[in-house]
Amino acid sequence: MKICCIGAGYVGGPTMAMIAFKAPDITVTVVDMNTKRIAAWNSDTLPIYEPGLDDIVKTARGRNLFFSTDVKGAIAAADIIFVSVNTPTKTYGVGAGRAADLRYIESVARTIAEVATSPKIIVEKSTIPVRTATTIQEILAAQPCAAKCQVLSNPEFLAEGTAMADLANPDRVLIGGERTPEGEKAIETLVSVYARWVARDRIITTNLWSSELSKLVANAFLAQRISSINAISALCEATGADVDEVAHAIGKDSRIGPKFLKASVGFGGSCFQKDVLNLSYLSEHFGLPEVSRYWDSVITMNDWQKHRFAAKIVKTLFNSVADKRIAVLGFAFKKDTNDTRESAAISVCRDLIAEHADVVVYDPKVPAEMIREDVLGKDAPANRRLTIATSAREACVGAHAIAILTEWDEFKTLDYAAILAGMPKPAFLFDGRNITDLAALRALGFRAYGIGK
Repeated sequence: MKICCIGAGYVGGPTMAMIAFKAPDITVTVVDMNTKRIAAWNSDTLPIYEPGLDDIVKTARGRNLFFSTDVKGAIAAADIIFVSVNTPTKTYGVGAGRAADLRYIESVARTIAEVATSPKIIVEKSTIPVRTATTIQEILAAQPCAAKCQVLSNPEFLAEGTAMADLANPDRVLIGGERTPEGEKAIETLVSVYARWVARDRIITTNLWSSELSKLVANAFLAQRISSINAISALCEATGADVDEVAHAIGKDSRIGPKFLKASVGFGGSCFQKDVLNLSYLSEHFGLPEVSRYWDSVITMNDWQKHRFAAKIVKTLFNSVADKRIAVLGFAFKKDTNDTRESAAISVCRDLIAEHADVVVYDPKVPAEMIREDVLGKDAPANRRLTIATSAREACVGAHAIAILTEWDEFKTLDYAAILAGMPKPAFLFDGRNITDLAALRALGFRAYGIGK
């Protein structure tokens, strides 16, 4: 069997690496038109940081895992084609700011239709709106050979930072296809790939539309839980309750459960906001404005939480951060990844710079240039209000306040006594992830604040 994956990003690269690792008899080729990205996948410095990924790639690469820019050649040779291209939120035209931009999906479908000389199994791996498979099928139907291709939906449910563990031992693998003899055969072919290491009872098969919608709904539900606990964190701060204690108490209810009840400065990442907005747009499109407004409120709460955090820093520092040095520890949207998409740190840094603060950012995995581009904009001139440090200690020297925005483990064990000694007094610390011992920090002499405390 030969598998081709179009798209060498955060989903395509790790997923294909795991398939190649677990199924050495399957040839897996990951293709992308971005030559720099493919070169990085073929180097000792991968373009994505994910615990465990390096070892798996090095084991399989050159054996049965290959990275290439020959998109058409890989498509022609493949039995199964995974489509794992970007589906960003539209920034123009109808649905701007909410609907998914499917131009890359359509482009891939047209390329497959052009190249395919034998029936293929095409697998939607990208996060897409429900009924997108219809678009792919209509494009394929225009070409005699491609018309016989089967389209499946196989959404990813990876959490960045634990992606390799999630792939090795998934809660479930979801595969949707048409309920026809040809569709069922295609589903079983893909099932056989995952069944090499995933228990059969964890592989769920559905129709196409249920699978496509399930991905959006899963992310929307997780985002809603985070926005809900963050809304309660504001109430806790106003009343003297402790949000961690509240979360622990309600999480013991088996109907609720403890997961995704961690209050924070706000959720980020490539999927949550994009998928909730997409779900809202789809609801409106299908004549369900009340449903649409409900999901919009999840995003509204998340945006408010980010701005609330920055506003609290300003208010606490005597209503002005102008010309004050603020150390921002962490820029990735979560620990154990170098992904900054929709990171809460972007919003907080922009708000502080707008207040004329001197922001000094440190993140152990995010490149300095990426931080500058995210905060200031692509090709924007340098701004003296934003600098990048190479260590947490460097960022904190002379800082009036510290803001922890990513829950990197190293921030839990910093020598805060030594850091405090190098800061003007009173020294402030704002823990946007609730990972530090606030009582211990206050005992050292910090004025320390958490979320919902």
